[in-house]
Amino acid sequence: MLKRRVYQLAKELGVENADVLEACRALGINVRNHMSAIEEEQAGAIQRHVEKSKRESVVEERIAPTVLRRKPPRPAAEPERPAVVRRPAAAAAAAGSAAGSAAAAAAAAPEAPAPAASEAPAAAAPPPAGGPAVPTLPELLAGVRGEAERQREGARAMPTPLGALGPRRLEVIRGRDIYAGRGAVKPSRSKRRKAVAARPAVRPLEAPATKAAKRVIKIEGGVTLQDLAKRMGVKATEVLFKLIGLGMQGVNINSTLDPDTAKIVAAEFQYEVIDTATTEEDMIAAAEKKVDEVEADVVIRPPVVTIMGHVDHGKTSLLDYIQKTRIAAGEAGGITQHIGSYYVETPRGPVVFLDTPGHEAFTAMRARGAQVTDLVVLVVAADDGVMPQTIEAISHARAANVPIVVALNKMDKEGAQPDRVKRQLADQNLLPEDWGGETIVCPVSAVTGEGVDNLLEMIALQAEVLELKANPKRPARGVVIEAYLDRGRGAVANVLIKDGTIHPGDFLVAGEAFGKIRALAAENGKPVKEAGPSRVVEVLGLSDVPMAGDAVNVVAEAKQAQAIAESRTQKAAKAAGGPQRLSLEDFVKQKMQEGGPQDLNLVIKSDVQGSAEALAAALARLSTDEVKVHVLQSSVGGITESDVMLAAASRAIIIGFNVRPTGKARKMAETEKVDVRFYNIIYDALDDVKKAMSGLLKPTIQEVFLGRADVRQVFNISKVGTVAGCVVSEGKITRSALVRLLRDQVQIWEGRIASLKRFKDDAREVLQSYECGIGLEGYNDVKPGDVIEAFERREVAQTIA
Repeated sequence: MLKRRVYQLAKELGVENADVLEACRALGINVRNHMSAIEEEQAGAIQRHVEKSKRESVVEERIAPTVLRRKPPRPAAEPERPAVVRRPAAAAAAAGSAAGSAAAAAAAAPEAPAPAASEAPAAAAPPPAGGPAVPTLPELLAGVRGEAERQREGARAMPTPLGALGPRRLEVIRGRDIYAGRGAVKPSRSKRRKAVAARPAVRPLEAPATKAAKRVIKIEGGVTLQDLAKRMGVKATEVLFKLIGLGMQGVNINSTLDPDTAKIVAAEFQYEVIDTATTEEDMIAAAEKKVDEVEADVVIRPPVVTIMGHVDHGKTSLLDYIQKTRIAAGEAGGITQHIGSYYVETPRGPVVFLDTPGHEAFTAMRARGAQVTDLVVLVVAADDGVMPQTIEAISHARAANVPIVVALNKMDKEGAQPDRVKRQLADQNLLPEDWGGETIVCPVSAVTGEGVDNLLEMIALQAEVLELKANPKRPARGVVIEAYLDRGRGAVANVLIKDGTIHPGDFLVAGEAFGKIRALAAENGKPVKEAGPSRVVEVLGLSDVPMAGDAVNVVAEAKQAQAIAESRTQKAAKAAGGPQRLSLEDFVKQKMQEGGPQDLNLVIKSDVQGSAEALAAALARLSTDEVKVHVLQSSVGGITESDVMLAAASRAIIIGFNVRPTGKARKMAETEKVDVRFYNIIYDALDDVKKAMSGLLKPTIQEVFLGRADVRQVFNISKVGTVAGCVVSEGKITRSALVRLLRDQVQIWEGRIASLKRFKDDAREVLQSYECGIGLEGYNDVKPGDVIEAFERREVAQTIA
């Protein structure tokens, strides 16, 4: 358990060691001196005891608008003695003597507080109703003795009793202290004595006891530890120790605390923290155009259907048949590289289809498609069955809580086995309806069109059950499906409108990008004047390329859009812990460490954001314990000089996916000797990266068995040593090979051959069934019956599976 010493606790509390020792005795804690150790629970009890003593013995006095002085309370007024009524003859004399004694007491004891003038009449005893009483002799003597006693007390000039100040000690100022730092002025000794006697004792200032109304601290989003401690009026170290006690690690006085943490630690000091920061939702709600939403304006919107499945199971071909166009012909290698969106008119109404890539490298794109969809059509080949990517697509759909309709494709092939596929689907908890389950399974053929109408009917039926509605008269809200940088048009974003209607000229905020919409284009590239719910349109006019999956909102003014985008940028910078390029030094240090894992740094540039994200995710999964893949930058657009400079500084490989470098960037890459590779098929990129990773792996040492020789007889030759007469029983024995000596199948020595002879001649190798003489280098303990094995060690390059 964490322990502290008495003097450390006294330093934290700002009190003397004796005060802490006195509190320990009052609480029954056994300590000897200021070096004694105390438990954390005991320290908390002592702290509460000392703070309670402070509150009881300290009074606030405001001497400036922002300064509070705290001092001990004035001692209680001493009860007035009974008034003594003197005879007229002695009254004047008594009054004179009393005045003299009072003056003497005032001169001798300047520290005694003078009572307020308004308190004098109240303190005086009222005269008896029956007239003046005549005092007796004992009363007169008692009054004289009391006056003499007060004169003697005044002459001694007793200071304020220590008990009135509570447990704190007085800090006495001596004569030499009042001239500290004032060496040029030093009056005579008698004047110094008078100054010391007249100066009041200085007491250490306490933290002001804040009123309950002032124990509220307002912050915006976050606050530094030092600022929070300053606003609470406590030391930053106290707040730091409190956070460490609550279990937080790696904090210092400059750390930024989130609102929840600030509320918890402030409650420990009896303060309340209120977060006044405006949330992003509040900013968007305030920035949107105010529209009176009427129930009559809500209409049924078309469903957004995502087609998922394993690679080459016919997803794009099925959509091609539905739309009557050749979509697959435009894809590189026949594989969907980006998320495609298509607006299709069907007999049951319009349907918006999202075609996600089927290859496992595009997992991130497929997952994003499931998050924006209303319904998932899972395409499974009847001749292939459920594959790993099929299971992955099921997981994404379930995570998004989206209904699944299974399209059993390729039913026209001879090897189609629908029952086997249904059993595999049942193993994934997708029990078909004809087997008593709830999953709709539609046998279809993308070639002949068999079952396609039934599939569309089931999609429309599921959409009716979901009751998809939207209000086209409100400001548009949506999601970025894809985004890329076009040389002639600038930043282009494919946006799926979830609610409302978007128009050219609207002010838009998409993630960290914002701007005024210059133009809208449909899926086929034709310009449109507006786009309603469930439509996918190309948006032009953004300040930057947004991230795929970012939220899109139409606001009333450009200023509001910029404010929301800047707020998102600040949050993203805080979440990332700073700019991305600052971590390059860490990568270089890690690479310089001996024995540490090797790093393969990559810079990825792609034509669209989705491909860049998917390629980065696929390459990151190639990391092993020996080789770590670091994607330093993943962005859209052509390869520029800044990309080459980044790669040169970090010894990275640039991967261009469907992009080319500029002329200056190409020349700079040749000068800096930066490896730039271009791909349009994901398989080629992954294969080349695997080869590069294999080159960074240390080669493994593989042992190759050469031969075995049985020792038949041992010869001791002077000046040579022991020579083993052997017969090669397996393989061959070479002069340059490594050998090990085995006795009863236990290795007792390993080394090299000193000599290998065939009869009296030196031999380079001896083959099986031949006799030979073998001399071991530096070893002579060879006995008949031993076995000599010959082998060699070879370096074998590692590869990435």
